[in-house]
Amino acid sequence: MKAGYHRAADLDDVLRKAGELGAKTLVFDVEPLVAHWDNGQDALDRGVAEVVAKAAAVPGVAVVCFATNSLRRPTALPSDAGVRVVYLAGARKPLWTAPYADFPRPGAVIGDQVATDGLLARRIGYTFLHYWPPGFHLPWGPRLLHYGGRAVRPLVFGGKD
Repeated sequence: MKAGYHRAADLDDVLRKAGELGAKTLVFDVEPLVAHWDNGQDALDRGVAEVVAKAAAVPGVAVVCFATNSLRRPTALPSDAGVRVVYLAGARKPLWTAPYADFPRPGAVIGDQVATDGLLARRIGYTFLHYWPPGFHLPWGPRLLHYGGRAVRPLVFGGKD
């Protein structure tokens, strides 16, 4: 799979594209695709379970990793999905790449921020699936990071899709 950039509007779109690319490893940013920033523990637990169940159905996927720069963690990780499930809290994206070194290739990083998720994808040689649904609104902190990512995107991934 050639490292690159693709936009995706929802989880089904992300997983369809990952399947087309033949990804064996999927690295998901937690906020906002799995659970929104201001949601509680139940939402995080439900989101992790839903993403693992759907991702495990994609042919060839062997690893589903959740990577967040926040410190929040799910109560438990699903273990019966037929895939290896990893959760990295305090992941220090895009700086810390060691946890991804033994994951099978090719892979994709799925997230909303070019400046963290996109740069991580580029650094580890994965495709970046940019989660950006129609009408998507970010809180102020992530919005500022998004503006920086918009400036960096053409340098990191070239032109448009």
